[in-house]
This record gives sequence, C-alpha cells and structure tokens, in this order.
Amino acid sequence: MSIAANIAIRTAKLAHGIVEIALLFAMLILVAIGCFALWDSNQLYRAAAPVQYELYKPTAGSDGLSFAELQAINPEVFGWLTVYGTNIDYPLVQNKDNLKYVNTNAKGRYSLSGAVFLDCNSSTDFSDFSSIIHAHHMDKEVMFGQIGLFSEKSYFDARQYGVLYFDGQEQGIEFFAFLHTNAYDTAVFRTKITAVEEQEAYLDLLLGMAKHTRNIAVSTNDRIVLLATCSQSSTNGRDLLVGRITSEVMQDPFAEEGQRIDGFSSLWEQAPLWGKIVAVGLPLALLLWLVIALKRRRDSRKKGSVTMPDKGDEDTWQQ
Repeated sequence: MSIAANIAIRTAKLAHGIVEIALLFAMLILVAIGCFALWDSNQLYRAAAPVQYELYKPTAGSDGLSFAELQAINPEVFGWLTVYGTNIDYPLVQNKDNLKYVNTNAKGRYSLSGAVFLDCNSSTDFSDFSSIIHAHHMDKEVMFGQIGLFSEKSYFDARQYGVLYFDGQEQGIEFFAFLHTNAYDTAVFRTKITAVEEQEAYLDLLLGMAKHTRNIAVSTNDRIVLLATCSQSSTNGRDLLVGRITSEVMQDPFAEEGQRIDGFSSLWEQAPLWGKIVAVGLPLALLLWLVIALKRRRDSRKKGSVTMPDKGDEDTWQQ
C-alpha cells in the first residue's frame, strides 16, 4: 500500500468521525430544543393558572384590600369571575378596545395567555341586558380552557353556578345555556340591546342555538352574561356559556373537592407518553450509538494499522 493510499484511508476515517460527531451534536441540539419547548410551554400555562392571582381575590369580609392591591398594579382591573367546578377564577379587566388583553395579562404585563376581559362595549357594572366576557381557550384547563367541556351534557348539568364580583359586591351567576357559533356571528355577539322586543328575540336566538339548556325562567327583566372563547371543534368557532346574573350567591358545591388548580406538577408528570419515550429513549440511543461508534473506530484502527518497513526494506515494501 502506497503512502498516498494510506493517507487517503486515514483522511476518510477522519472525515467519517467528524460526520458522526456532527450528527451526534445535531441530535443533542434537537433534544435540547425539545426540552426547551416543553419548559417554555409549561411556563406559559403556569403563568396563566388562577393560582397566580389568588392572593388578590376579594373575599367576604376582606374589604377588598388585596383586590385593591391588584388594581394599584393595573387600574383596568375592575372585577372578578368565578365558575364553580372549574379553574375559572380570575380578575376581570377592560380596555377601550378588545385587542390589548389578547396578549396582556391582568397585571398589565405582556403574556401570550392574555387575560379574562369584558368586551369593550359592555358596562363594567353589568347594567346592560347582555354582557360578553372573553378569554383564550388554553390547554391544561387554564383561562377559558374548560368552557368547551360544557358541550358534554353531564358536565353542563353538574356546573350551574358562579360568582361575579364588581363594584365591591358579589353577584351570583346561574348558567342556563351552552352554544357553539363562529367568530363573525354578529347576531350573537351583540351588546347594548335596549329594546324589549330585541331582547326577547335575542334570548330566543340563544336558546334556539343552544346545545344544552337549563329550564329556568329567563326574561328581559334579567341581566345575562356570555363567557366566550375559541372552539377546537371548528375553524373560527366560538363556544359560549350563558348565564343570568342574580342577587343570590350560591354556595360552591365543589369547594371541598379541590377542583381548582393550585399549582402545576413537574414537567415529567405533564409530559405526554410520546414525550417521555423520546426524553428517555433518545439519550439512550445516542449513548449506545456513541459506544458502538467508538468501538468500531477502535477495531478499525487495529485492523487497518500498517507496520512501516525499515529503511533497508523500502524497495520490498513498495513492491
């Protein structure tokens, strides 16, 4: 074997090793990116959890002192919404338009989870016949992520009440309808309905579109509130839970069952099965590959080693 051939073999082996190392680093980088994406997603959901605001929640006998602290942080906070049997337990905000709180949280800070906000055309004292409250549909059952669950009749039947806090007082909510529509349904997304005839027609529309209803007497003498969020069932779809505001605040039947999120489990517990398989399997596969590659390289060096001839045997070696 000539010196040039030997050099070519060594160069090829070196290039092969470089390619293996590059592939190894590329796969490790992909694993790191996946772990970061999981961590970042977890941070987003954690920031949107109601536990982030429970310190400020107004309660009976508290004189709203903690709530006042939140209002000092963000003066656009004006109320609080709670839906029994869900994780919906958030401060209410309102801005002059409906865009700000799509990506701003209740503390006035930028957040992809946004906030639970009252439609800019609704009154903060809920004196209108109909008021609309918006929030993102999110996984992990945060924000309005559970509104869509009311499409199941058993879920709807088990969760009838909630609470609105505004103007320093609590008012009850009695939910009587769940319906699905689209984001451009101007007949549903209406506010400032003042004529009695239009109010009656609006109630008939909601009840006629409803997937589930509760047999309670709702009339134009009531004030109703619509909780609206995006739907996973259709493009531009919207899910709405509709209730009437009442002077009586019902007791929370879920209070002792720990229904609300009080924190997040570890990233490992939250990861889906495929994520756990990748998280465990890929590093093991990379380690096994590295061991095999190193062993193959060591064996190759042993087999391909060439004993250089003495200077006196050069002519024989070249033959």
